[in-house]
Amino acid sequence: MKVKHLIYSFVMILALAAPAAAAETPEGALVGLPSLAPVVEKAEPAVVHISAKKVVKGNKSRLNRGPFGGPEDLFDRFLGPGQRPDRKETSLGSGFIFDQAGYIITNNHMVEGAEDVVVRLSSGEEIHADIIGRDPKTDLALLKLKKEAKYPFLALGDSDKLKIGDWVVAIGNPYDLDHTVTTGILSARGRSIGAGPYDDFLQTDASINPGNSGGPLLNLAGEVIGINTAIVADNGGGSVGIGFAIPTNMAKKVVDQLKDGGRVVRGWIGVVITKVTPDLARSFGLEKPAGALISEVDPEGPSANKARHDDIVLKFDGHDIKDWRDLSPIVAGTPVGKKVKMQVFRDKKEVTLDLTVAELKEDPVDSASGAAGNGPEKLGLTLREITPEVASRQNLTQREGLLITDVDSGSAAAESGLSAGDIIVEIDSKPVKTRSDYNKAVAGKKKDDVLRLLVKRGANNMYFTITVDD
Repeated sequence: MKVKHLIYSFVMILALAAPAAAAETPEGALVGLPSLAPVVEKAEPAVVHISAKKVVKGNKSRLNRGPFGGPEDLFDRFLGPGQRPDRKETSLGSGFIFDQAGYIITNNHMVEGAEDVVVRLSSGEEIHADIIGRDPKTDLALLKLKKEAKYPFLALGDSDKLKIGDWVVAIGNPYDLDHTVTTGILSARGRSIGAGPYDDFLQTDASINPGNSGGPLLNLAGEVIGINTAIVADNGGGSVGIGFAIPTNMAKKVVDQLKDGGRVVRGWIGVVITKVTPDLARSFGLEKPAGALISEVDPEGPSANKARHDDIVLKFDGHDIKDWRDLSPIVAGTPVGKKVKMQVFRDKKEVTLDLTVAELKEDPVDSASGAAGNGPEKLGLTLREITPEVASRQNLTQREGLLITDVDSGSAAAESGLSAGDIIVEIDSKPVKTRSDYNKAVAGKKKDDVLRLLVKRGANNMYFTITVDD
């Protein structure tokens, strides 16, 4: 009976797979899937394997320590705090050539801190590459092959034209398996995953795994519409079928600037913004949640004496701000020096402000850069602002403050007892909600000055002191 059942099931599958007669096919119905072979054959020669050799400093721990410490604590125990030896690491990932002169797009986290970058082409040839520029804020990097030649390349498509449900193809080197091809659909767009102030990711169910970073996400025309960057991982670090890619239209702007000057120049108007919740909208008299609520105005910024800390930005330079996350990338992409109009909701009516966009000198959400003098790096801290997305992703009950994501061993912060996972709530009795708050609190501190921190650890509030050691 089991055999008969299997045969019957097989026949039914064949019957279901057979195309219906043209006359019986409803308009717009899917009658067959296209072969992806032509897309893959065209794209594969331009997809590359990237090997980046780095030296990780001995006092920089990449492990999240638990209550019993980690393997690196053995070095502290026998050699003393901060005396662990430097070590070499190699990052393996993906990238793609987008210019026949040998320019390559990949992720910043692939090559950040690299002393040597080797690119392996689909032919197996290995060529060293220069890092032309990096942009940690969007996790993009531009490389150029040192060997002069005409290389196969991929065209950059228009990511705005991609619709949810459209087929996409990912090519990369997951787990060092060269030129692995996976497919799926565009699952969503405009995703914020707490990676930075310019989160605007494409989400796909095409299988993306460690090693796919920097590889292309293609449409069925063989154009790059995204750069594979992140995954939702299981407890073992593997993919659960949700991947994220940087939209090509964002990448184009970044890469063009890196190619021209080696760095990215962004616009800045000197405000800190937050989400407009339904309750906040009602309290301000808005019909529905929209726009970006200004929570702080930099007294030295372009918005000083114009914007107020309770203004809600509804439109900027002709762009509607439907969600608070819309504002940052729009401002960042506005040319420095441009005069713009910003419409805000104030006292239950719309007010138009005239601003001149300035250059962003320091991104307060960039956890890799410290403030001048005694920034987080100087004290041995790596920090991240807690946004609603970060709180949700990290399962945090605390919705404000600065999350400590890493503490340098042997640093002043490590000696104070701070650890990854702690949340800084106050410094010297002043609330700390943003990196700007932090920078103000530590600005001007000298050697042997003491900072008093109120920190939330788990369900408890605790006080710590940091003595500035340099």
